[in-house]
Amino acid sequence: QVQLVESGGGLVQAGGSQRLSCAAAGRTFSSLAIGWFRQAPGKERVFVAAISRGGEITRYADSVKGRFTISRDNAKNTVYLQMNSLKPEDTAVYYCAAAPIIATMTAGSIIGSWGQGTQVTVSS
Repeated sequence: QVQLVESGGGLVQAGGSQRLSCAAAGRTFSSLAIGWFRQAPGKERVFVAAISRGGEITRYADSVKGRFTISRDNAKNTVYLQMNSLKPEDTAVYYCAAAPIIATMTAGSIIGSWGQGTQVTVSS
């Protein structure tokens, strides 16, 4: 089992940037794909981005392609989400999650349970 803790959220102006971190505890981190999801008030949790175990494969939601970049440092047991050109519609609580492989990274198939998430608020 791996435990994930999100951090780095906050208030940012539209057009700005922010970097989220997902820190993991557990020896299995490098054997898992990691993904980011977000949930806006009154809406379902949706997929944002994912990265494969070794970091060579990434996937993005169409809404963030070209603006967000996911990366990982297995030596530090951490995955990052660099968010640029932020828009008010990016406002949400952001969660990270693990899956055996990137192909199975969906909100309904994560390993373990959801963490507290980190709030990102983009002001217009």
